[in-house]
Amino acid sequence: MLVDFKELPSEARIWIYQSNRPFTEAELPELKDLLDTFLEHWTAHGQNLKAGYDLPYNRFIVIGLDQNQASASGCSIDASVHFIQGLEQKYSVDLLDKMNVTYKQGEFVAHKALMDFKNMAKQGAVGPNTVVFNNLVATKGEYEENWEVPAKESWHARFF
Repeated sequence: MLVDFKELPSEARIWIYQSNRPFTEAELPELKDLLDTFLEHWTAHGQNLKAGYDLPYNRFIVIGLDQNQASASGCSIDASVHFIQGLEQKYSVDLLDKMNVTYKQGEFVAHKALMDFKNMAKQGAVGPNTVVFNNLVATKGEYEENWEVPAKESWHARFF
């Protein structure tokens, strides 16, 4: 069952998929339709899942699930990963590679391979106050409070 992401409780489980490029204005309406359709029919053991999504910076897909009504099962998580893989193919984007870092340079959102980011840190091109996207947050509340943080306050701190 599709709901507005804003209606999900702060303890809702989330999954964040970062794209290696922003989705274009032409791609966004179709992407939203695909997400609407998938989440409207997403189930676990035959029970509808109460879920919503957010598309921050037109670059991330954040799927939230209210587990108070029903929790995701192995099969439903597999279905969501399969759906994301389909989006990767359709839009020629990388959404599942966790070896990439997305961060801000001013208001610009940049995306680099983890090793490139590590080298940039050594060279001083990014620093402990560089705002990074901590995609390891697990709940909507953490997403709202701790997703965009200085690198020194996330797992990225090990590079400084």
